Amino acid sequence: MGKDTGFKDFERKAPAYQPPEDRIRHWDEFVIPLSQEEVEIQGARCMNCGVPFCHPGCPLGNVIPDFNDHIYQGKWRRALKALYSTNNFPEFTGRVCPAPCESACVLGINRPPVTIKNIEVSIIERAFQEGWVEPRLPRKRTGRCVAVVGSGPAGLAAADQLNRAGHTVTVFERADRIGGLLRYGIPDFKLSKHVLDRRIDLMMTEGVAFRTGAHVGVDYPAAELLAEFDAIVLAGGSTRPRDLPIPGRDASGVEFAMDFLTQSNHRVAGDEIPEGTDILATGKDVVVIGGGDTGSDCVGTSIRQQARSVTQIEILPRPPEGRTVETPWPVHPGPRMFSTSSSQAEGCERDWAVLSKEFLADGSGALRGIRAMRADWSAGRPEEIPGSEYEMPAQLVLLAMGFLHPEHAVLDDFGVDKDDRGNCASSSHRTSRDGVFVAGDMRRGQSLVVWAISEGRECALEVDEYLTGRPSLLGAKARSRSDVALAR
Repeated sequence: MGKDTGFKDFERKAPAYQPPEDRIRHWDEFVIPLSQEEVEIQGARCMNCGVPFCHPGCPLGNVIPDFNDHIYQGKWRRALKALYSTNNFPEFTGRVCPAPCESACVLGINRPPVTIKNIEVSIIERAFQEGWVEPRLPRKRTGRCVAVVGSGPAGLAAADQLNRAGHTVTVFERADRIGGLLRYGIPDFKLSKHVLDRRIDLMMTEGVAFRTGAHVGVDYPAAELLAEFDAIVLAGGSTRPRDLPIPGRDASGVEFAMDFLTQSNHRVAGDEIPEGTDILATGKDVVVIGGGDTGSDCVGTSIRQQARSVTQIEILPRPPEGRTVETPWPVHPGPRMFSTSSSQAEGCERDWAVLSKEFLADGSGALRGIRAMRADWSAGRPEEIPGSEYEMPAQLVLLAMGFLHPEHAVLDDFGVDKDDRGNCASSSHRTSRDGVFVAGDMRRGQSLVVWAISEGRECALEVDEYLTGRPSLLGAKARSRSDVALAR
């Protein structure tokens, strides 16, 4: 805990943002950090709640009261040690996690919760600035080799843990750069790619090998990996997007959100976009279908590309402003409670209970608009409201309705079973094929970055036990002693 009366003495203070009119002119992060003293004061607000519900509220089981107390006392290096004991990449979660820990904060029952997420990112950023983040090489190598397929948060976490356990780890990535969703699914203004690169550089120094341009299951046969490595971790994510097969779907200008975001991230990185493949919002009326984080990222990206207008629509009804009986404390309400993202605050029209009925094209086949209707949810399901039909102009529609399952080519090439949702079936993290494990969205379905990191850690625990025959590498569930150095 922090100060005994800190939660009464100090008000919650979160970092400020650059004004929207300024931040939409660039692609950099726009958070204005709190000072060291201000962060320490926020740590003081952590109360002696008896049962810290923030623990189960965090998928990683971060020891939040510990690092809050260390920060309050000015013991930043101790705070880093506590943070690192459960979280491989606090610089990622401190930026893009929706902070279910704060939803579970006991103080949040009747007052603004502790600024856990900001304290987390403040710890790791100061650690990098002060040079406290140093390569942590394993004490010895086991002689066992592990291949990790996919370099998103689950794959990186599994690779990091297994490398520290002494195994020789190689990460395979089909794209041209390492990072998966972190690289190409999240815009730079939310997660600067230098933050990702410095962690990857650190992992390389620690001994992790990376291979890009290796599409396992397509142009890199699974048989080669099975012959070369002692264990395989499948961590390719859930990448098959949900489509909207209504009339006019083939109109030019209806695109999947991740195609749009990926290309934008390539463009921001200075990559050349092949002629004739541009997906640009510039000068267009953009409609984003889907109200989640991916949709919000499409909004912010479209605004920075100088779209004429941006509208975000959602089939679900407008959520309530606060908690309801369906979202009691300490449940993380997520999309079931109204909120406004930083991108939506930059100039986006939002509408709910909208049924998209048809994409409208002009004579050349180019998108010109959407025909839609209002939905009535009083019966618990969407029903068309007679006479509510209308059209909205759109030259670019971005489908951001989530993801169905991973690419089946990889699963099929390894010959592993799939569950009824199309994900990789597993007993815990073991697949139906000996020596092949699975982690992240590929196993549990579309989820959060923080869940992916937790999945990678837990999968690494099982892989290590499989390779060594003994439970030696502690994972996210062993929250009191999860640091590999202690385990070894």
